[in-house]
Amino acid sequence: MNNEHIPVLLNEVIDGLNIKKDGTYLDLTLGRAGHSSVILSKLDKGLLIGVDQDDEAIEKSRARLKAISENYVLVRDNFVNIDTILKGLKVNKVDGILMDLGVSSPQFDDESRGFSYRFDSELDMRMDKRQELTAKKVVNEYSLNDLVRIFNEYGEEKFSYPIAKRIVKERVEHPINTTFELVDIIKRSKPSKELSKVGHPAKQIFQALRIEVNDEINILKETLVKALNHLNKGGRLAVITFHSGEDKIVKKLFKDLTVIEGNRYDLPENNKQVEYRLITRKGIKPSEEEIQNNHRSISSVLRIIEKV
Repeated sequence: MNNEHIPVLLNEVIDGLNIKKDGTYLDLTLGRAGHSSVILSKLDKGLLIGVDQDDEAIEKSRARLKAISENYVLVRDNFVNIDTILKGLKVNKVDGILMDLGVSSPQFDDESRGFSYRFDSELDMRMDKRQELTAKKVVNEYSLNDLVRIFNEYGEEKFSYPIAKRIVKERVEHPINTTFELVDIIKRSKPSKELSKVGHPAKQIFQALRIEVNDEINILKETLVKALNHLNKGGRLAVITFHSGEDKIVKKLFKDLTVIEGNRYDLPENNKQVEYRLITRKGIKPSEEEIQNNHRSISSVLRIIEKV
């Protein structure tokens, strides 16, 4: 299987970042350097900083970027630590930041990582293999109420309760260790009419588990605020989301930062000015052509904000 990662909304990201040849750019979700390789190719005296918590991603990207230029630094860390990452590099402000919140194709296609319902492997789903919490721990140790909560909130799964209830029942008999064991439980928890629909019946549960294992929602909220604080004037933050929960967070924050609430009778409060402006009035979605070439792009949405 060719598990090369295809960068989502690549042209839209590159155009949206408005790259300067001597600028400093931060890719907080390096992956296999799909976006970063193009950013680096557009720099002359500028600098690319790539961050990822996956050691394999760092090493694969290093080889790819080295063939383009030496103007890059790679850091293995969680992007929530952006403050300490930049401080360690003696960088305070940057001209552009990218956050691509999707799981890279090589991670999905690596059977040992446990991200995919397509392979029978141990339930893992850790972006950073150094952390302790795994999908197996969540499935076997979380309470019924907590399982229902994460399946509802992070997976928007309408059969969250029956699936969680069956998980709790099954794990009394024996631990649920593998992806296929979980898939079987999910299938047996849904009505036959639901199973006949297009799409894999385990998709939303697997998504919910991945988000919980990696604490993606809380980390996203915290990182967005930190990232904005590191933008130079004219600097831009581009965020690609892949499900409605993430997109709502980004959309709300960007709106809150770029719109002064009030009505026509209000007087300006101390001549208050917004510090940011929206580059994307509406979220940018992939074209039909891109979806055909890369089906994993189908749910992606790109939003961009600029510091003024």
